Amino acid sequence: MTIDMSQFYQVFFDEADELLAEMEKLLLALDVSSPDSEDLNAIFRAAHSIKGGAATFGFTDITEVTHMLESLLDRIRKGEMALTGEHVDAFLVSKDILTMLMAGHHHASSVDQAAVDSVCERLRALSQGLVAGMPASGAPAVTGAAAEPVKPEPKPVADADGNFRFRIELPDVPQRDVDALAAELGLLGTISQETLADKRVAFTLVTSEGLDNIVAICSFVLDPDDLRITCDAVASVKSDPVMDNDLGYGLFEPLNSGAVPVQDPPAPAAAPSPVQAPATETKNYGRRATDKEGASQESSSIRVGIEKVDQLINLVGELVITQAMIEQRINSLDPIVHERLLNGVGQLTRNTRDLQEAVMSIRMMPMDYVFSRFPRMVRDLAGKLGKKVEFVTRGAATELDKGLIERIVDPLTHLVRNSVDHGIEMPDKRAASGKNETGKLTLSAAHQGGNIVIEVTDDGGGLDRDRILTKARQQGLSVSDSMPDNEVWQLIFAPGFSTAEVVTDVSGRGVGMDVVKRNIAAMGGTVEIRSMTGIGTTISISLPLTLAILDGMSIKVGEEVYILPLGYVIESLQPAASDVKDIAGEGQVIKIRGEYLPLIPLYQIFAIEPTYKDPSQGIVVILEADGKKAALMVDSLVGQQQVVVKNLESNFRKVAGISGATILGDGGVSLILDVSALLRSSRQLNMDALTF
Repeated sequence: MTIDMSQFYQVFFDEADELLAEMEKLLLALDVSSPDSEDLNAIFRAAHSIKGGAATFGFTDITEVTHMLESLLDRIRKGEMALTGEHVDAFLVSKDILTMLMAGHHHASSVDQAAVDSVCERLRALSQGLVAGMPASGAPAVTGAAAEPVKPEPKPVADADGNFRFRIELPDVPQRDVDALAAELGLLGTISQETLADKRVAFTLVTSEGLDNIVAICSFVLDPDDLRITCDAVASVKSDPVMDNDLGYGLFEPLNSGAVPVQDPPAPAAAPSPVQAPATETKNYGRRATDKEGASQESSSIRVGIEKVDQLINLVGELVITQAMIEQRINSLDPIVHERLLNGVGQLTRNTRDLQEAVMSIRMMPMDYVFSRFPRMVRDLAGKLGKKVEFVTRGAATELDKGLIERIVDPLTHLVRNSVDHGIEMPDKRAASGKNETGKLTLSAAHQGGNIVIEVTDDGGGLDRDRILTKARQQGLSVSDSMPDNEVWQLIFAPGFSTAEVVTDVSGRGVGMDVVKRNIAAMGGTVEIRSMTGIGTTISISLPLTLAILDGMSIKVGEEVYILPLGYVIESLQPAASDVKDIAGEGQVIKIRGEYLPLIPLYQIFAIEPTYKDPSQGIVVILEADGKKAALMVDSLVGQQQVVVKNLESNFRKVAGISGATILGDGGVSLILDVSALLRSSRQLNMDALTF
């Protein structure tokens, strides 16, 4: 049986990406002075799995790098060589090179061959005990022929060197598949090939690797059910955490080959027994999984394209709209006469809500998807700057909509880089001020109500209030010495506030911060800053859990119904006429418990004829966004409901003051208000910025 290998390309690249990410995570967590053997084995398995897949698909450049990486890792995990920081650095660079090579094969992107050759030479030197041409760990220099990389030839099984002899009979497959398997299996040890009477091919492989590794390689090319493997003989097996479970399939017993028994003598050798290879390979990146654990993990998840999930979410959104239509139609029915119908619709409503929440949860991804990108970046940047930084993450399991997770990466990257670059001080400066030389950078995520709050906290020098105010005045911003701290910190988000001088003197957080805030606001989020000079700074980002469905308040102006995102609403009330004041040049304001808020007549924004023009006859809704409050004047409140958000820009065009649209229960379209845009324009009653 032959298999079209092209159908597995995407699976290989997806799994390779996961393996590389896991490898980097484990490398960054390694204690160089006392590395955990299980972590080293997990890194080795990741490299080996990538090598096996790459060889199967003919990606020889990836195979070459992973083979050298695997060889060096093997020496370290077996205790033949002590792990050093230079090793970790080389492994991380190798990971970057493998990522580049993957992209080259997957997306036909350019590959820096000089960088590939450089990392290969570096791995080769390290495997010989050399670092940049100098002996490592006090080892003597190696020159001449001895400087060539030497890979010990596997000894025969009878030499009791811990090797196994496998006979692998292949089904009738094309020659290219035979060649691919021969090349990859040959990397495991000594291999020979013979042609059987029926023209099939059989391999004899002497290797210290276990059955599961052989099956994993062959499974890329063959249907495992067509594979026949026998074990002719087994030597004494060295204690190796990776090998502990290699013959644990329960399919055959190792045969004695003159090895010295550890306890009781083994039973006499039996005839070679056929072994049917398992149909699947279970991957466990953090530790070795038992067969039972592996089975549960294998069946607990499937890989589904995001477009299918989006289609499912759209269908559920349509179901929510249809259910709302049904509810609206039955409101006029007699509850006694139509009791059974109303009960059925009530049950449908509950089921629809449960289905909606279940489907939405499919798009939710843990924040670890984002957080895992930063340990490497912090390590590299701190090393480049000569700083010592301890990076801590909290709440990595907190979930957020996939669409938001992808869009929050860039703003968070900017904030983390600034914290390392300009927030945390140099070690000598920290020591002089009585701090630990190692700065601490914390990235955390937590749910708060219907939002997720992500915080970037450093224990650096903090923001300089006086410096920010001085720079704001120089740039013509309206500021005063009596401004509260939270308003002063918001000044760094002003467009054009950033200059080289600010980068030096104001912790560098002015660089591109207006872009950061704008991107977060586009996701319906807000940014707050808390800082104390000499103590540190916390930047807090609040985002809705999803942009697909939101809880909204329906409001009416004239004959139009609009949706206000409920997360921005503080309260609603009918003001007294005495609480409404006219301020020259500022329009109207309203007094709410001693605080004057700008009044925004919604009918003026969209040129609608309202039912009431007097605020004391209508309703005002108190809103808060980006640290600002305002009162929105409307005719009446219709109710509260959950709405499915439709993108207005992709279906019509961008409209200032509107963030989207939804379909109401009566089939009509209602626009969703952009609260941040309304509040930014609260001082301009003519609303020039929102005209269209």
